Amino acid sequence: MISSFVNPLQTDWNTWFITALCALITGLSKSGLKGFAMINIPILAILYGGMSSVGILLPFLIFGDAFALIYYRRNAQWSHIKRLFPWTMVGLVIAMLIGKYINDQQFRTSIAVSILVCLAIIVYRDISGQKTALTNNKWFTHSLGFSGGFATMIGNAAGPIFNLYLMSMRLPKNVFIGTGAYFYLILNTIKLPIHFFYWQSISTSTLQLNFVMLPILLAGAFAGKKIVQYIPEKAYRIFVIGVIALSAIVLLLK
Repeated sequence: MISSFVNPLQTDWNTWFITALCALITGLSKSGLKGFAMINIPILAILYGGMSSVGILLPFLIFGDAFALIYYRRNAQWSHIKRLFPWTMVGLVIAMLIGKYINDQQFRTSIAVSILVCLAIIVYRDISGQKTALTNNKWFTHSLGFSGGFATMIGNAAGPIFNLYLMSMRLPKNVFIGTGAYFYLILNTIKLPIHFFYWQSISTSTLQLNFVMLPILLAGAFAGKKIVQYIPEKAYRIFVIGVIALSAIVLLLK
């Protein structure tokens, strides 16, 4: 129950400052600097506890997705979303049912290892010059969709997995950001009532905290939108790959 968690409105100034920094990072990540928000997962878990931190982070992600769509909605490619979505929902539903009982550390370790393996495949294909999209392989699409759905429900940790899926197609950065924004917004909106009514990881107190931090998140989103305009396509791809790898390491160490 949410009543057993830390009340985010009754914390010290250091906790508020770090939470505000997490909101800023979420804005930066959602508006183009993909993957940055992953570092919020261990930080908020330390501050508020595992289940409660997931409920605090989710509205931040929804705010960020909505902002990203203002700028990138015309760049989204729905075919990629439709291909991945059914398997993502399967993973999400299974995670919803067993999420209160799963061993969080074992799950995060397995997700991190999967991310690093898939990332190694993509980097190898880049170096070797292979051009055939990994998404042509059903095992790749289905496994990433399922694990991404599971990860997004358990700990809002699906970003690296879905980014891998989009990165494997070598999409231009604006298409990459727009497609991801639509996909994440759909999934995160589906998760919202589950967290509020079933897991009870979101309360009126946590939502108040989210809205207090909203201006800081929007400031990060505006800054991220400006920064990404100056990053060349190739450099942007290298940047995202690096952040995905770092995110996987963070999951292993948490």
